[in-house]
Amino acid sequence: MNDSYDRGAEDVGNIVALEHVNLCMPDQRVATLFYISGLGFTRDPYLFTGLNVMWVNVGCNQFHLPTGAPQRLRGRVGLAVPDLDALAGRLEAVHGELADTAFEFAAEGDRVEARCPWGNHIVCHAPDPRFGPVALGMAYVELDVAPGTAPGIARFYAEALKAPVSAEEGVAVVAVGARQSLVFRETGAALPDYDGHHIQIYVADFSGPHAWLKERGLVSEESDQHQYRFVDIVDPETGTVLTNLEHEVRSMTHPLYARPLVNRDPARSNTSFAVGREARAWTLPPD
Repeated sequence: MNDSYDRGAEDVGNIVALEHVNLCMPDQRVATLFYISGLGFTRDPYLFTGLNVMWVNVGCNQFHLPTGAPQRLRGRVGLAVPDLDALAGRLEAVHGELADTAFEFAAEGDRVEARCPWGNHIVCHAPDPRFGPVALGMAYVELDVAPGTAPGIARFYAEALKAPVSAEEGVAVVAVGARQSLVFRETGAALPDYDGHHIQIYVADFSGPHAWLKERGLVSEESDQHQYRFVDIVDPETGTVLTNLEHEVRSMTHPLYARPLVNRDPARSNTSFAVGREARAWTLPPD
């Protein structure tokens, strides 16, 4: 009998997936140039196909981009992408049309870092064992927080949401799915005011965190049977608000849980088309 397996490496915790990051932006055309033409992702063909909201598929994850005053994540979103050279080429191709915006990008070894037209920081990595067998997807969201807050943030996620956490040297890391993380990194730099951007997570124990949050007056929205929201992240020991990040919390019975998402191959064009080659797999091939 083989008893050498690391069973703990397979633990996910109560948060089973980080599904989307929601950022308002004022111009859907410009957003399309960056997220679809530049980054090479896929507009969801089934939901919100008008001019007020765009959902952008990235493997089994999404960006939600409603039309509104621009929001900026206080940190960065880390993505796995299959081909950094092709990504850099696409971003260079849209550079001229986005010249009068905050858009910029740089290819640096094993990553391509980009700023969206409104300044959001996107870090694109080559597939990496840290992210599991994912060729295309959202690997982490990293938030800048005030000095001294990381230990309390780790306590919050461990106690309120029953997530595996670690905290050392000013960085709290929270497991939010298989090989996905929320990272809170302390910084001495001035932090901008929180502008309402949000993330969405799925949890296995839906009622337990809700009861914990409600007891402390932290539930900000009772959305429906399958969803609620909270904004304030507090130290469980003192009740002190440490940072703000709206969480859209969904149950695993939510109608959208594990919905298959369409992902196109951005290398395909009318001159390089082959039937059955339109889609791009978001997982790596087996070893």
